[in-house]
Amino acid sequence: MARSLKKGPYVDEKLMKKVTARKAGGEAIKTWARRSQIAPEFVGYTFLVHTGNKFDEVSVNEDMVGHRLGEFAPSTRFVRHGGKMQKEIEMAAKASEIATAQAAKATATTTAAKKK
Repeated sequence: MARSLKKGPYVDEKLMKKVTARKAGGEAIKTWARRSQIAPEFVGYTFLVHTGNKFDEVSVNEDMVGHRLGEFAPSTRFVRHGGKMQKEIEMAAKASEIATAQAAKATATTTAAKKK
C-alpha cells in the first residue's frame, strides 16, 4: 500500500543529513536505507546502496524521484529457470556451437592445405 499523503514521503533522516552535508557529484554516499524514497534534493548524487552482501552504485536522476532506493539495487540475482526442457535447450545450443567451431576449423585446414 502507498503511504498516506498527510504523512508525506519517507526519507531517512541520516541520509538527508549526509546529502545536505555533501556537494552533488562528489564522493558516493554509502547507505543501508533501501526503503527511503528519493527526494528531489537527491538528484545528481551517487549512492552506494547495500544489497545484502555488497553495495551497488546508484546515480540519481530526475526520473527516479518518488521511487525507493532499493528499487535500483536488486538484492536477489536471477540464475535461470530449471527443468528438463531448459537443460535440453542448453545442450542443443552447446552442440550447435561445437559443430560450428569444428566446421570453421575444417575450412581453415583445407584452405591452408590448398595454399601449399
